[in-house]
Amino acid sequence: MSIELLIEHYGLLAIFLGAAFEGETAAFLGGVISHRGLLTYWSASLAATAGSFAGDQFWFFAGRYAARWGLIRRLMERPALARATRLLERYPTGFILAFRFLVGLRTISPIVIGTTRIATGKFIILNAVAAFVWGQLFTALGYLFGHGIQQTLGHLPLHRHLLIAAGAAAVVAGAALAFRKMKLDARHS
Repeated sequence: MSIELLIEHYGLLAIFLGAAFEGETAAFLGGVISHRGLLTYWSASLAATAGSFAGDQFWFFAGRYAARWGLIRRLMERPALARATRLLERYPTGFILAFRFLVGLRTISPIVIGTTRIATGKFIILNAVAAFVWGQLFTALGYLFGHGIQQTLGHLPLHRHLLIAAGAAAVVAGAALAFRKMKLDARHS
């Protein structure tokens, strides 16, 4: 079975699962794949949206469940996490809408939100809105990147196109993490 057939048969599931557990790279590659015409843009972006929403809902409910554990309660009492939780409770809407766009906070944030008194219904609605914006944004970036690669290098074999896209996503993610670490180091010095 060729990579094209695998993508046509399992691509949406892969984007959904990738967006649920990893995030940006899966949505970005979904955009590249949709640029190649193997999936429609809307199906790829909606799979990324649904995966992001489902993954964050899972972690939110895990936080709700884990909030009862003594270990989690002790961790939540640590000064830095306690301050962050107070800010989250003070400005919940902005935090819920923004956390998935903040490098390094995407997985832990819904768990922390789940440990707070934020209403489940409020989280579901805000999570759906943020997941939709996120899914459209990162899929569109992948689509545009795929177009740029094709304009620059011509029509490459699919595996090369995807390797270039995955490499670019890894470089951007690495640069974002390095920038975040530099900012944190600057604050602590």
